[in-house]
Amino acid sequence: MEHFWDLLFQLMKHGTNTLHYIFVQWKCIIFYDIPTDATFSLPSLFLLFSSFLIAHSFGRRMLYPGSVFLLQRAMRPMLQQGQARLIEECEGQRNKLVACDGNEIDTMFVDRRRDEGQHGQTLVICCEGNAGFYEVGCMNTPLEGGYSVLGWNHPGFAGSTGVPFPQNEANAMDVVIQFAVHKLGFQLSDIVVYAWSIGGFTASWAVMSYPEIQALVLDASFDDLLPLALKVMPDSWSESRALVIGQVFYDPNTQEFFLRYQGPVLLIRRTKDEIITTTGPEDIMSNRGNNLLLKLLQFRYPKVMTDDGVRAIRAWLAASNPAEEAAVYSSYEVDDDWCVSVLQSYKTERDVFFPWSVGEDMTLEGRRQLALFLARKYMRNFDSTHCTPLPYSEFTAPWRL
Repeated sequence: MEHFWDLLFQLMKHGTNTLHYIFVQWKCIIFYDIPTDATFSLPSLFLLFSSFLIAHSFGRRMLYPGSVFLLQRAMRPMLQQGQARLIEECEGQRNKLVACDGNEIDTMFVDRRRDEGQHGQTLVICCEGNAGFYEVGCMNTPLEGGYSVLGWNHPGFAGSTGVPFPQNEANAMDVVIQFAVHKLGFQLSDIVVYAWSIGGFTASWAVMSYPEIQALVLDASFDDLLPLALKVMPDSWSESRALVIGQVFYDPNTQEFFLRYQGPVLLIRRTKDEIITTTGPEDIMSNRGNNLLLKLLQFRYPKVMTDDGVRAIRAWLAASNPAEEAAVYSSYEVDDDWCVSVLQSYKTERDVFFPWSVGEDMTLEGRRQLALFLARKYMRNFDSTHCTPLPYSEFTAPWRL
């Protein structure tokens, strides 16, 4: 609440033209629809106050329905059954971790290090969606593959206390990683972070904060909350939608975090996703996962991602099935062996951090080939809707050069 009164004081002192600066300091998601050259007025003050009330009442619950008591109560038998299965059948260990903000984070750990399989020495930390719980969530996918797995619930979800605001989410992610390293005995290089949907925010924060983490897998995730939130919020809120989203989610920009990570990344795009498309599941080009891929490649390989390279990738992204993908790929006559040799040669000679300058002296055809090759390595398509559990066959290790 102190944030609101501080902002109110600044408004009364300087007027609404200070909003841009204040929102940047708060790391707010956006500051659209706010007049930067306006003077202080009662309507702008009312807009701010109403936005704050909306955001901190039902606005947050719209973004994180899993924190709603009625939903948790309805799901309680299913959650109890899922938790019992993990403990009894998978020998799971339940632990409560206390984050630096005092929130208790409910976790479940399944240890496969003593098994004969090759994946047991790797720990997969799972980050659930906005209505996901480890009891019935994405833990099952890596468990099928024989990995050691650590799941946790968002603050305010089931056995976790608190409220799922971004800083609380980051604090929860931090204590989970500290627990994995200092109590469970895993090295950061043995940890893969796997996230579904909005869990990509905490997963990206994790790999940014702990760059030694082995790999990042983002399933049905997105780059920016704003376009998706505007799709479902009433038009009658047009004046306050930006402020509401900013109040609820101070900085959910997955891309800002995961672009700082230098390790292997795999993006899984669901071709019938009805949640993270801004128009509808039939319009695959409105899937916000596309933006994650393009921004990642533009950051890591800027000389490859010229206008022609981007156009080639967009043509590949527009393919709605494997046959169309293969047709686009073959139409550009991509030579996989040549692409690997070019990248390996660059890495051997320089061994530098991203961004790379590979492609700087390359022909137009070469850059197109390399762009498509990289797109297919960083992204996999899964022919399904948003909430379908990911089968283990689709859970593969991210590509390494």
